[in-house]
Amino acid sequence: MKMIKRKYIVCIVMACLSLLACKKTGPKAAAEEELLDGPVEGLSGQEKEQFLKGDRAFNNDIFTKENGLGPIFVANSCGSCHAGDGKGHPFTSLIRFGQYDSTGNQYLDFGGPQLQNRAIPGYNPEVLPLGARSSKLLPPANTGLGYLDAVSDADILAMADPYDADGDGISGVANWVHTPSYCDYRAQSIERNGKHIGRFGRKGAAYDLLQQTANAYNQDMGINSSFEPIDTYSHSEVDPEISNAAIHSVVFYLRTLKAPIQRQPAKVESGRQVFTSLGCETCHKAQLKTGDYKIAVLANKTFYPYTDLLLHDMGPGLDDGYTEGSATTAEWRTPALWGLGLSKNSQGGNYYLMHDGRATSIESAILMHGGEGEKSKLNYQSLSVTDKNNLIQFLESL
Repeated sequence: MKMIKRKYIVCIVMACLSLLACKKTGPKAAAEEELLDGPVEGLSGQEKEQFLKGDRAFNNDIFTKENGLGPIFVANSCGSCHAGDGKGHPFTSLIRFGQYDSTGNQYLDFGGPQLQNRAIPGYNPEVLPLGARSSKLLPPANTGLGYLDAVSDADILAMADPYDADGDGISGVANWVHTPSYCDYRAQSIERNGKHIGRFGRKGAAYDLLQQTANAYNQDMGINSSFEPIDTYSHSEVDPEISNAAIHSVVFYLRTLKAPIQRQPAKVESGRQVFTSLGCETCHKAQLKTGDYKIAVLANKTFYPYTDLLLHDMGPGLDDGYTEGSATTAEWRTPALWGLGLSKNSQGGNYYLMHDGRATSIESAILMHGGEGEKSKLNYQSLSVTDKNNLIQFLESL
């Protein structure tokens, strides 16, 4: 009897130790401000269900030749280029090539405007045509895109200063682009000469997230839809390989991903003041507001993306020799800085910044600014070590 009782006590002790060990060594859930993914607050039950449907399509759907992949492609899923909805890695970058001029893109018959560098068995991946100008582009982060989509065209144009009327050396122009017929124009969308304001993509060449998503399925994965029915390999129209409902689910997911949350803002106030004093906020606008929007929770809200959604000439060092819409070769749409400090989480533990990932630290990204960013870069170089550190800490908090 004593033996049985002793075994019973030993079992209880072992169970307690196991529980304590699990509690001590088990993974700790990340705080909300440490994550880039997740829905905006306030979605209805039906909207949450639609968000999850889009989440699964974006992150779980893996395409193969049996369900439409290719035959030439860049990636086989959305999530493979946007891990954790953050920025991509140089290994997941893509290449655009060819130029649009008054006669169109002269390289469309050679596979332009995007290089599909992979192929299913039996097909050859594309190679860059001889003499074609090209641009390497890193996948951008997805978070907060719905807020950017909901800014009114009028507000974007109000930030533009194409002739530098205030003499501060910063212009800022909208990228006027031709839009496909399926685009769902936002309220009070402004048109000029048959063109609308693009705001997505590194040079702002896509009007909205439907165009961006349909293009990505077509150009990145070779998945044709009713929106983009032209096959990248045969250059002929084919039957849809994905439903409109699936595309709309992904678009809804992208629209309702939460905005990155700044961490410990009170501790980086000195850095924020340095950011302002350098003139960075002239292009990286801290605060924007949304207008009327089809998703109620995103309508008429103030948010903090650190972008003006405009094109700026960034000088010869960042001139990629490639144009999109009305964007010239040295012009880039101001990237949003929110989520910057969390970029490393989706990039293998290292920073890969700027449009092609060539900057491996925040400081190196600052020092690559030229053109309209030249003055702010020079101001940064003249800072004390303390002010430089405060600025970097502020940027990492975003």
